Amino acid sequence: MDFPRAFPAMYNLLGRAALFLFLVHSVVLAPVSAQGPKKTSLWPTLGGNPPLVIARGGFSGLFPDSSSPAYNLALQVSLPNVLLWCDVQLTKDGVGICFPDIKLDNATEIATGSFKDRNKVYFVNGVPTRGWFPVDFTFNKLANNVLLAQGVYSRTNRFDGNDDNRILTVQDLATTVKPPGLWLNIQHDAFFTQHNLSMRAFVLSVSRSVAVSFVSSPEVAFLKSIRTQITPKTTKLVFRFLGQDELEPSTNQTYGSLLKNLAFIKSFASGILVPKSYIWPVDATLYLQPHTTVVADAHKGGLEVFASDFANDVPFSFNYSYDPVSEHLSFIDNGDFSVDGMLTDFPITPSAAIDCFAHLGKGASPQEKPLVISKCGASGDYPGCTDLAYTQAITDGVDVLDCPVQLAKDGTPFCLSSINLLDSTTVAESSYSNFTTSIPEIQDESGIFTFSLTWSQIQELKPAIASPYSTFKLFRNPKFKNAGKFLTLSEFLALSKNTNSLTGVLISIEHADYLGKKQGLNITDAVIDALSKAGYDTQTSLKVMIQSSNSSVLMRFANKNNYELVYKADDNIIDAPNSTIENIKTFADAVVVSKDSVIPEIQAFLTYVTDIVSRLQAVKLPVYVETFNNEFVSQAWDFFSDATVEINTFVMGTKVDGVITNFPKTAARYKRNRCLGLGKDTPSYMQPVKPGNLFKFFRS
Repeated sequence: MDFPRAFPAMYNLLGRAALFLFLVHSVVLAPVSAQGPKKTSLWPTLGGNPPLVIARGGFSGLFPDSSSPAYNLALQVSLPNVLLWCDVQLTKDGVGICFPDIKLDNATEIATGSFKDRNKVYFVNGVPTRGWFPVDFTFNKLANNVLLAQGVYSRTNRFDGNDDNRILTVQDLATTVKPPGLWLNIQHDAFFTQHNLSMRAFVLSVSRSVAVSFVSSPEVAFLKSIRTQITPKTTKLVFRFLGQDELEPSTNQTYGSLLKNLAFIKSFASGILVPKSYIWPVDATLYLQPHTTVVADAHKGGLEVFASDFANDVPFSFNYSYDPVSEHLSFIDNGDFSVDGMLTDFPITPSAAIDCFAHLGKGASPQEKPLVISKCGASGDYPGCTDLAYTQAITDGVDVLDCPVQLAKDGTPFCLSSINLLDSTTVAESSYSNFTTSIPEIQDESGIFTFSLTWSQIQELKPAIASPYSTFKLFRNPKFKNAGKFLTLSEFLALSKNTNSLTGVLISIEHADYLGKKQGLNITDAVIDALSKAGYDTQTSLKVMIQSSNSSVLMRFANKNNYELVYKADDNIIDAPNSTIENIKTFADAVVVSKDSVIPEIQAFLTYVTDIVSRLQAVKLPVYVETFNNEFVSQAWDFFSDATVEINTFVMGTKVDGVITNFPKTAARYKRNRCLGLGKDTPSYMQPVKPGNLFKFFRS
């Protein structure tokens, strides 16, 4: 798969594509009836209501911040009471616009347009800052000459250059987009005052003609100045905290100091907005520390608490295993407290977390599909095929535990992700590093292969966690990157048999021909013998699945009536004639295919859905799809950097029978969410995305 996400190139777009209509008519997600949070229990928020979702600049994780497409997509995929966030800036003629920064150059194309020589240096919070500032341009100049652009360079810029990306006024947002709730953030009142522009006058004026639900600011003086002029029943004032060591300009105190005086904050605000690290701090290595008492202290003082900085496409704590739903749940469903709202660039994720996943509890019954099959255990959290990876997968709720069988030099069958020890052990740093050899029949690159070492020698090696996206500086659980021990096939089978929650085991066999002809090792017989000795031929509690890309291997198990034979197909299967599909049925009971075989991608955008799933299912062959990862760079843009959205699209949209994943917790939790099985009442945030609908709006 191509991963252009971390370093996107500039592309020309269809300059006047009807993207706005595309969003309004809801072709990103299937149209559904409006839904809201289901009342599962009293929420531990200040008022006992479900937390609010606040869409920062709309759906700014995909479209340019504060653009019409971003705001409209936020409405389409969020809870019905979603709040649309507008960072208010003032133009030279005093017009309030929605724009994420005091400088225009980061999130517009102004630096390359007709105003490219109009940059200046101004003092912003006492710091000389060069850029293009709204105070130097009238609104009409900006509206007619400047387009919004994606300001986060790791996100796609393929929607830049669209005519729908015009700068919006606050009134435009209120009257054309018509948000259920509007949140105005006033970040730089002092700066605009220096330029003879009154943010106070603007906010008071606009609040008389527009319904404003919240006004926030990091400046005490500004909030105090409008407190008596704002109706608290309709508009709430929220004090925004910046970094704990930063100075608040009107009090000259640090925000950390102000946090210790919540009674003072309560005198002019009804709530606080804090970076999420104020609540769940992380250490220097990105591991969670115990949560603070900020939420409890604020609630005790009668203040609502809103948390900011939620974004699916940035590294967050390793404790969340790159799963943004898990992160959101830690703020609203942790057994101790819930924040009153979350400010996010990806409002689909907190919407689903609140309505579908919060308060599930251990007793929530999973739906039958999809079958959750591990990929080397929970190999997203621990080195694959170790005791830790397997026990974690079981704890996470996996249905089928897998063992890719390899053979040691002495014929011992054991579980390991690859026949090449370089892929999953520290053999390169061991005394066996000179065992490197080249075997073209197995792979193009040279390696150190399992059959070159005895089992006792392999046990001397440390496991190594896979980090398939290390190029993007995304690593898996580094504190445990070499933890755990490898298991023989017999040990794996004993572990699985003694686990009540599993429904089956999957034994994968590859390279059987080479091992037999060139190494004198019969891997198929070794597996048959281990299964027999472990009693799997006679037990019925666990399904035994034998997987291989070699049909002759599967046929060796044809006499095992209680085994399911799983054929691992290559990507060419999507072009296979019906006769080939029928032939697979003669030696297999199910098929494993890649995600790209089901929904092909071009440059990280989904293109269309193939018919391979329906064709295989038509001849009674269940379809299992691999491999699902949580890291956002592994997912097409269409999935909004959320592994749950991706799983849901394959399950609900393409009707696959099972998912093979390195992160079984995410898939197992998905099966238990309360938004499944609702038919036409399924909320938008649990609808499958429509492949091809984003792709058609840009040129490659």
